[in-house]
Amino acid sequence: MEIGLDIVEVHRIRRIIRRTPGFLARVFTKDEIAYCCDHKDPWPHYAVRFAAKEAVWKALGQERIALKDISVDRDSRGKPSVLIKGRRARGLKLSLSHGEDYAVAVALKEDQA
Repeated sequence: MEIGLDIVEVHRIRRIIRRTPGFLARVFTKDEIAYCCDHKDPWPHYAVRFAAKEAVWKALGQERIALKDISVDRDSRGKPSVLIKGRRARGLKLSLSHGEDYAVAVALKEDQA
């Protein structure tokens, strides 16, 4: 079993995106951008997705995978899940939380039996 954890300051993500517009296209999928933009305050949503990508990357053992290849999806009940290159990642659990100032994500990679 492997675990990845990441915490992000919301204001840092906001500042990066505002200063470097290309950051969005390099890190987030079109679906993630659309999801975040659907919210009145998109910044915590971007931050928690960035934290999720980092946490998943760590749980996977820092494999050679781009952050954009990792994306956060949600089921009909809002439970987050991980997509790797657009395909549902089996054996990966994800927990997300965000507030006004911080976003945190924990990814758990289960051992394959």
